[in-house]
Amino acid sequence: MKAMVLAAGQGTRLHPITDSRPKALVPLAGRPMIEYALLWLRHYGIGEIIINLHHFGEQIEDRLGDGQQLGLNIMYSKETELLDTGGGLLKAKAFLQDGSFIVINTDALIDLNLAEVIAFHKSKNAAATLVLRPDENAEQYGSMDIDEHGRICRFLQTRAPIRPAGSIRTLMFSGVQLLEPIVFDYMGAAQAARKFSTTRETYPKMLSAGETLAGYCFKGFWQDLGTIERIKQAEESLASGHARLHYL
Repeated sequence: MKAMVLAAGQGTRLHPITDSRPKALVPLAGRPMIEYALLWLRHYGIGEIIINLHHFGEQIEDRLGDGQQLGLNIMYSKETELLDTGGGLLKAKAFLQDGSFIVINTDALIDLNLAEVIAFHKSKNAAATLVLRPDENAEQYGSMDIDEHGRICRFLQTRAPIRPAGSIRTLMFSGVQLLEPIVFDYMGAAQAARKFSTTRETYPKMLSAGETLAGYCFKGFWQDLGTIERIKQAEESLASGHARLHYL
């Protein structure tokens, strides 16, 4: 299985730190932020990884190289302009299209058992499995509903053409997902790079078409690292032992 780490963002919420470096290299408890995602993937035997680059992308490439120091094989997808999640994935299609693949945001720090997510994904025969979490602010950031079988029945404003089974839970995306190559069928041609979002364009199309989008409900440690305050919160959680990352 291969993976993509999304690292092209400009990190505007982390100014002034990101005035001179990419968000992926902002330190967190003595490591560059991106290393946590890479070490998590390595822990589960995923060594073929592509990273998309834009804002100070050369610094990421200089730091990580080909990945051999971490026991990985890293490639890069360079975006001359930001392509958002969908455009970034589509640009990396040639690398990812051979089978199931993982996608993780650089700024998602999570203590997640990936083996369980993969097993869940296979059991649902899903085209895409999104790792979701309960959050009181879910509606503010964009929520989705899953039914008792873990099937996404509402994605933002789009509802699936099926009757939900049992009770419904409203959850929020964690920044981790497991995808099948069929997602590229809903993205159009890859010849010309264009900016688009999987959450606003691709997944609603898939849901409307009856594709199975699954939601894996995760209640363990997760921290968004998008602001200086949230990085400090993560560092405090790790230092106090409140949070432990099993893959370190």
